[in-house]
Amino acid sequence: MPDHFDLLARIYDRAIPPPDPDLLIDQLKLPASGRLLDAGGGTGRVSSALRPFVDGVVVSDSSLGMLRQASRKDGLAPIRAHVERLPFPDASFTRIVVVDALHHFCDQEDAIADLVRVLAPGGRLVIEEPDYTRLVVKLVAVTEKLALMRSRFLTPEAIATIARAHGRAAAVTRDDRFRAWIAVT
Repeated sequence: MPDHFDLLARIYDRAIPPPDPDLLIDQLKLPASGRLLDAGGGTGRVSSALRPFVDGVVVSDSSLGMLRQASRKDGLAPIRAHVERLPFPDASFTRIVVVDALHHFCDQEDAIADLVRVLAPGGRLVIEEPDYTRLVVKLVAVTEKLALMRSRFLTPEAIATIARAHGRAAAVTRDDRFRAWIAVT
């Protein structure tokens, strides 16, 4: 199966604009002391805007092409890893962000479990995902299947339920278009 992200890495930042950083700053309750993990963070297009609000940023992704692009951005530490088996000790990060990536992870339940494991007490994990309850997102899901991507979309409520099963509080907010945020504390 082709690695779509290695193929797209060089043009990704130009082709896919990052989300409004102010929305994530608010959701993540930034600024905050400690390190931020951008899980499934690809080129670091999201976390590079968040870098001034934390003590350090680690971008984890499984695509070497994407991580090469992230390594060109100041202040980001790229690490190749699968989110389901992060190479960090427990409670390593005070903030974790996952933007438009959870549906690409091989096993979302294991990924959320490991994200919760590396989240420090009092920390905050924010997952921004397309809202699978919306028709336009269901069409995107079909398109990604046709492109042979391994995407598996979950509703925001299903994501929150997984986080709660790991003993964490989780709240869902939506915009009026197609995005949802799941804040896990």
